[in-house]
Amino acid sequence: MPKPDILMTAPMHPSVAQALEPHFTLHRLWEQDDKDSFLDATGPRVRGIATSTLFGRVEDALLDRLPALEIIASFGVGYDNVDAVSAARRGVVVTNTPGVLDDEVADLTVGLLLATLRQIPQADRFLRDGQWLGGSFPLSPTLRGRKIGILGLGNIGKAVARRLQAFGVTIAYHGRSVQPDMPYEFHSTLVSLASACDVLIAIVPGGANTTHLIDRTVLAALGPDGVLINVSRGSVVDETALIAALEAQTILAAGLDVFENEPRVPQALLDLPNLVLLPHIGSASVHTRAAMGQLVADNLLTWFATGQPVTPVHESSHLLSAPLRGH
Repeated sequence: MPKPDILMTAPMHPSVAQALEPHFTLHRLWEQDDKDSFLDATGPRVRGIATSTLFGRVEDALLDRLPALEIIASFGVGYDNVDAVSAARRGVVVTNTPGVLDDEVADLTVGLLLATLRQIPQADRFLRDGQWLGGSFPLSPTLRGRKIGILGLGNIGKAVARRLQAFGVTIAYHGRSVQPDMPYEFHSTLVSLASACDVLIAIVPGGANTTHLIDRTVLAALGPDGVLINVSRGSVVDETALIAALEAQTILAAGLDVFENEPRVPQALLDLPNLVLLPHIGSASVHTRAAMGQLVADNLLTWFATGQPVTPVHESSHLLSAPLRGH
């Protein structure tokens, strides 16, 4: 039988192509000079997609051109780069890569919090610029005695909480519902959580339901000694409100790994001294990106071998109660 056709939308970790090429006919969309003509000719044969945020959003405009599509395997635990609802309406399963990046992102989150509070990048520049010769680096804020609020106590949020417990801090959280098996204080609203804490860590999915969830009101509730850490999606934070809060010292500082229009970062954020900025590297280690790439491949390989993916997203769960076309 001919190998199933898989469309790779943008460059991905090399492990993905290495795992897929022996089993599939792999088409690299970004290498096509005329993408429209390519999709006209090849789109009707494509049965699977391997994609990531580098491509943009997989939605109706592309899905309309792939009538035989069965599965979309997305690289990353967040999958707001795929219209999973529209895909489900078409009977197309969507998968992501949860679990394999939890520890890496949690490690980075704690590192970003410490770097923001103790001003580690600023101290590094102070030394490199020769300023130590003229006197000591100014005293920094501390993690001691702080109460940490976690927005989104999913797998990564829990991993962050476990790490922070070792620092002797108090932890609270807000999410869709209370988790009775968790020992942390639950707040039914985000404003309540921000008011009760002086560090707010955002670890929620992107998408319409969380856009600008952290706004001017939440930042005001966090207060002048408050610190915001965002390792979720840039869309979760109203950047205009955040810039205003930092400039007015409504909050103390922020550490950001994600941005609303990345890789474009507002100049106002670049100019502010009370920020630590990272280029979306939460899961970006050699080890973890290889594991994520392997899970993308495993979802496609398992689907075409058994009709069951490894890690389907919840929007696709109802599709797996009965065989889909071709299985």
